[in-house]
Amino acid sequence: MFSKIKAFLTNMNTEVIRYIIVGGCTTLVNLIVFTVMCKFLNIDVTLSNFVSVVTSIIFAYITNKIFVFQSKCETIQQLISEASKFIGARLLTMVIEVGGVFLLVNIIGQDELIGKLETQVIVLISNYVISKFLVFKN
Repeated sequence: MFSKIKAFLTNMNTEVIRYIIVGGCTTLVNLIVFTVMCKFLNIDVTLSNFVSVVTSIIFAYITNKIFVFQSKCETIQQLISEASKFIGARLLTMVIEVGGVFLLVNIIGQDELIGKLETQVIVLISNYVISKFLVFKN
């Protein structure tokens, strides 16, 4: 019994570390795309945010599947189901992110990058919980 608990905690700790690293990379992809579009290309904040989130969702699915949760799909139906759950969950948190950035930047008047970073914290935590318990259930 003790060995099972130890193995679970060891795996969980390495999984969390992997998730933090991949989540950090996903956040960087999100922020780089957002900054390039918003600051350098002078594209609207909301459109820049939307495109950066979509880009990071694609990056996150691939990296979470391979590196964090090491998910294996036996059939194309399993892959479609898993990807659909992941994308659906990320679309939900995208609403939180896009709405949060809109609120913080356009309504409250915060700096674009500060508002973006604040929402990233909430989204990162939410995405881990959703991925761990609803999407990548091996």
